[in-house]
Amino acid sequence: MNSIVIFYSRAGCNYVNGEIKNLEIGNTEIIARKIAELTNSEIFKIEQLHPYSNDYSECIDEAKRDQRLEIRPELKEFPNSLKEYDVIFLGFPNFWGTMPMAMFNLLENINLNDKIIKPFCSHEGSGLGRSIEDIRRLCPDSIVKEGFAIHGKNFIEEDLKNWINK
Repeated sequence: MNSIVIFYSRAGCNYVNGEIKNLEIGNTEIIARKIAELTNSEIFKIEQLHPYSNDYSECIDEAKRDQRLEIRPELKEFPNSLKEYDVIFLGFPNFWGTMPMAMFNLLENINLNDKIIKPFCSHEGSGLGRSIEDIRRLCPDSIVKEGFAIHGKNFIEEDLKNWINK
């Protein structure tokens, strides 16, 4: 089966284990790269045309506003045709119980009908939240598999492999 890893991740100032840290690479991107390596998948990073502030407090305010008002941040680009892929590994950080609004924009504007979607998220204690339900609602003609929630970037490779192979 052909697969691709599509993900949204945020580098810069992030909340990590109870404190604000500057991350060179976002946690979700670290996980996405590992999944791509383990599955020999292509990889595509979702980026906002106008990224949130690097300042953590400002970023929180911007992202919460977008979620509250259901704003879909404009994306730099969308993946090219996904026709050749059977499996889509879909990664994102958990933002207040679900995916970042950029992911909503993505899923509302690409065709994933008849695709297998394997969601994964990084989080700081809230797991997958309602993201699986949101993905199923946005992609009703897709097969949405069990998600994989990873605290920060800390995963056991064997657990990741087991989830990939489910």
